[in-house]
Amino acid sequence: MHGPPDISRRHLLGGSLALLGVAATGCAIPVGLGSSQTRVQYWHFLGASDGIIMNQMVKAFAASTPDIFVEENVLAWGEPYYTKVAMAGSGGRSPDLATFHLARLAGIGAGAILDPFNVRLLEEVGLRAADFSPPIWERAHIDGQLYAIPFDAHPMVQYYNTDICGRAGLLGPDGKLVPTKGVDELIAQLTKAKEVMGGKPPLAFDALGLGTVGPWRVWYSLYPQNGGTLLSQDGTQVTIDDAKALEALRLMARLGQEGLCDWRTDYGASVANFTNGDAAFLWNGDWETTGLKERGTPFSMTRFPSVFGGWQAQADCHAFVLPHQRERDPEVERATYRFIAHLVRNSADWAVAGHVPAYLPALEEPDYLALQPQSEYRSVITEVALDPQVWFAGSASRLWIEFGQAFSPVISGQRTPEEGLAAAKASLARLMSAPNPFPDEER
Repeated sequence: MHGPPDISRRHLLGGSLALLGVAATGCAIPVGLGSSQTRVQYWHFLGASDGIIMNQMVKAFAASTPDIFVEENVLAWGEPYYTKVAMAGSGGRSPDLATFHLARLAGIGAGAILDPFNVRLLEEVGLRAADFSPPIWERAHIDGQLYAIPFDAHPMVQYYNTDICGRAGLLGPDGKLVPTKGVDELIAQLTKAKEVMGGKPPLAFDALGLGTVGPWRVWYSLYPQNGGTLLSQDGTQVTIDDAKALEALRLMARLGQEGLCDWRTDYGASVANFTNGDAAFLWNGDWETTGLKERGTPFSMTRFPSVFGGWQAQADCHAFVLPHQRERDPEVERATYRFIAHLVRNSADWAVAGHVPAYLPALEEPDYLALQPQSEYRSVITEVALDPQVWFAGSASRLWIEFGQAFSPVISGQRTPEEGLAAAKASLARLMSAPNPFPDEER
């Protein structure tokens, strides 16, 4: 590890703030005239703890590789970021490297927007396909060409309050949550927690609110465990299995109706409830780890529960892409690949924020295994439930938001599971008929 295992936001108030503050405007410190360094322009959207850790990794690379200067630019997360990358790529005036959500890869497209990786140059810096999670590596390809280098997976996980679960008798002799299997065991576990909490809902997740995506993320963790799929491999046909989809939605409705989850919480309230000890469990992405440690919540983490047979959990992945350039400078290109290799090989450092390295050797490193509770759910890396490869999928996408809007009323009891599924399928039909903003002829 280059830095301490836990990074506080207090670091942001020191030296890191100055660097990130410059980068957040879309500007960065340039290489001086006459410098012998090779400059690599790097764009990303990483903020908070993620941003601090990435900045430290960039500085560690600078210390070990003085002949390369990485110009780090931090841009706004979400749709504005992808629009900016697309505009830069289509104009051929792009940075040398950018961070991307892997689920966005198929939507933003190849060719005129992104350039494929040179596998020979990857081999020169020691990166091989066999060292990455197979399903994630496969998803990094478009039409057989490699367009992304996976960095991590950030899956849905189960946070649990160790104090509450201890009082409820839910911890094993090792102090860890006893895993459940199937609906009945999950309901029994939640019911025990509810009892020791005086009848409060024991489970929190992002269930309500404008633009909520929590219901989608919960459903897309449960439904794939039963073998359910959303679309055909080529993204042209709806393949939803109604029986399996409804099984997941009926469980979500049951959680709300039996007071086992609080259906009134938006994202912020769900995290606050767990942080303050007003919930025994939190279903969320793995990125809340650092904040919970800072605030002193007695907690640990484990994989999302196996309810319908499998252990799948909804996930997206951070990855590195090459925004299109009309002509790449060979020296800068090699420097870019060296920088990527440094980040990937040191992804145990990145895992401090909670994400699971997609680079399999990192999962066996002593520094990573010593991270608690981050290493407790590492086995999910080969069982992630990734979005279908369509333009309207991915983090902050219309797919997530519209399915969230369809399923949120199911949890609150304002809509039946059948009505929720019908609304989701209608949204999916609309999205599939809408034009791709990056059509093939522009690629």
